[in-house]
Amino acid sequence: MIPESHPLQQFFLELVGRNYAQEIGIRDPQIVNYVAHLLSEFCDVEQLFKIRTAGGKPLTDVGEMLIESNPVFGPAPSFDRERQVRKHIGDYTLFFAGMFPESINHFRLRHNRVESFVDWMKAGKESYYIVSKFEHFEYTKVAPLFATLSNQFERCVYGLNQVKNELREMQHPIVSRAEDILM
Repeated sequence: MIPESHPLQQFFLELVGRNYAQEIGIRDPQIVNYVAHLLSEFCDVEQLFKIRTAGGKPLTDVGEMLIESNPVFGPAPSFDRERQVRKHIGDYTLFFAGMFPESINHFRLRHNRVESFVDWMKAGKESYYIVSKFEHFEYTKVAPLFATLSNQFERCVYGLNQVKNELREMQHPIVSRAEDILM
């Protein structure tokens, strides 16, 4: 875990805050902090692929994650496991749809993947909605955040896409300006 005081966390906080405010009009500090923290957390590949089967195999297929999250008909041993997996599905789909939207089709084109049948945006939005319904005990304070993430999912994806574009501009400022001039 990257601490809140780490320069990378601060960098993402500023970048997400600016893009979310200017590009999509989201100025909610909880949303901005959550998304910035998500970017920092997913810099560690272990965090990106932290959902594993009972046998220890990391799940990278959203369809398989959905199956893993089911406490009634699937392998999830509890509703807490459902919440954990659903939160990750929301995070995973938000991250990839916003930062690497071109990769979604690549995932789907691979053979023998359950996610070929899954609408990523719907899965992410629905997963955050389900997490928001865990509104008792230790989850009381964070439930509204996940309700907002569900309601604003598409806007948050678009905002992350703008973050990605700004990161690309920072990495290759001359190429990006040349592309703008040619268009």
